[in-house]
Amino acid sequence: MSNLDASDIPPAGKSTSGARARVIYRHGLPVRMWHWVNALCVIVLLMSGLMIFNTGPFLSWGEEGHLQMPALLSVQTSDLDGPNPRSQLQIGRHTFDTSGVLGVPHQTRWGRVAFAVPPALTFPPSFDLNLGRGWHFLMAWVFMLNAAAYGLYGIATGHFRRTLLPTREQLRPARILEDIWKHLRLQRARGLEATRYNLLQKLSYAFVLFLRVPAQILSGLTMANGVTAAAPWLFDLFGGRQSARTVHFVGAMLFVLFILVHVFQVFVAGAINEMRSIITGRFTVPPER
Repeated sequence: MSNLDASDIPPAGKSTSGARARVIYRHGLPVRMWHWVNALCVIVLLMSGLMIFNTGPFLSWGEEGHLQMPALLSVQTSDLDGPNPRSQLQIGRHTFDTSGVLGVPHQTRWGRVAFAVPPALTFPPSFDLNLGRGWHFLMAWVFMLNAAAYGLYGIATGHFRRTLLPTREQLRPARILEDIWKHLRLQRARGLEATRYNLLQKLSYAFVLFLRVPAQILSGLTMANGVTAAAPWLFDLFGGRQSARTVHFVGAMLFVLFILVHVFQVFVAGAINEMRSIITGRFTVPPER
């Protein structure tokens, strides 16, 4: 979800303020558009994906999987129609009581159904597989087209090379330790350092863009019958449809983790300044101490 355009800055002579607080044009319009379209897509994809998970709250490996088979992860509810229904989260050989949190029964037009994930976290907030899949597939295509357009832009303009390729200075062991120490201390970057990504940012953004996003797209396509009919090699790539479903779900949770860290870092770096830069493109460079 990051903008990935921190190094596209003008020469110092194009600043619009005094020496102590330069204002630079940090994010171009294509990058800002990609960021917000991507943010909308990811939110709807995550929430509609959780709605789909509610209709089959288990993760398996291989080709076959259903509630009666041993699962890697599952949410199960007992005494569904009784006065005190109980639910538990099973991960491998371990189980955790999640009564009242996960697997809570709700009345639907299909009768009383246990919602593995609370409806407040799903879209639509109902138990409708067709509607959930419709929204999920719609936003998935928007996400893929948006990612493809951004990828072409990043390659054609040299944007990826300028923003994500670590410099020789950043790869020095002493500099790597310094970056890690600054992150642990939640130290805000200033001056020139604030106008470009550090090594940890470059590595995390490159991982998401070039590994996590393609894996998420391919694992999602493996669950589409129309796609696998034309490309059955996808089953071999992931080891089966249920394996692809598990990879897809775990990947979505990694996206959630990335988003939480990303938002936290925005507040560490200065939320108002960072938000203004991704909305208008203008970024006030924090002066050196």
